[in-house]
Amino acid sequence: MSSPGGTSASARSRTGTENTCAVSDAELHVQRNGDGPPLLLIAGGLGAGDSFRALARQLASDYTVLTYDRRGHFRSTDRTTGPIPVARHAEDARAVITHFGYERTDVFGTSAGAQIALELAARFPEAVDRMIAHEPPAIQLLPDAEEWVAFGAEQVKRSENGDLLGAFLQFVGSLAGAGVPQLRPIRLPNEDDWKLLFTRELMSFYEYEPDVPALRRGGADITLAAGEGSRGYFHYTPAKILALELGLPFVEVPGAHLAPQRNPSKFAAVIRDLLVTTAG
Repeated sequence: MSSPGGTSASARSRTGTENTCAVSDAELHVQRNGDGPPLLLIAGGLGAGDSFRALARQLASDYTVLTYDRRGHFRSTDRTTGPIPVARHAEDARAVITHFGYERTDVFGTSAGAQIALELAARFPEAVDRMIAHEPPAIQLLPDAEEWVAFGAEQVKRSENGDLLGAFLQFVGSLAGAGVPQLRPIRLPNEDDWKLLFTRELMSFYEYEPDVPALRRGGADITLAAGEGSRGYFHYTPAKILALELGLPFVEVPGAHLAPQRNPSKFAAVIRDLLVTTAG
């Protein structure tokens, strides 16, 4: 018998699961923790499921929390070449939901993960119940979109020419107000993952425009959110614009761009409150 979350009681009872989800031309490292209604967390940045480790721990008392490493990053593999489109990432997210036996889940995505979450809701509305999209960098909605595309292309070129650290510092510098600590020019950790982001993903995220008509038709309860500490920066405005276009709620939440990672306890409370507000 299915639960309200769309899965069997036996599936819900399995907690602390860590295994591999086979998808098209890749294997995703996936994790499930906690118990309760399913909640998929989609990471931004390098797409590391472990970037949500503390947040997932906070939410696990109320939800069955699903996380995964984006294809090609960390413990996930990828056999494709060339750019990885947001649509492919949305297919992967859909596969993670199915892998754990769910028909539909609540979804939280932040930064690039919010872009993936929006594409998931547009392409697979039957898989999404309630969604929080936190600071999606949908620069195509901005009046200076061309400048941001050029900025992204510059970082791709830097990376391809061997200046990965320079690309990283420029990219992080663009996230002013994100609560990122001051960085010294040292050897970059996770070099392979940053290179993958710059050479195969960044332009896909910068060129992505949410499918407004599909989101309107889809019926998912979507909340667009941005941090109060991000006011005035490019990663704040798209959520507000998209909320207006969709006639959906826009919510300003505590913290800045990295609030889900830097203050997981407070942000878990934000997620709970927003999901309860949109219930029913």
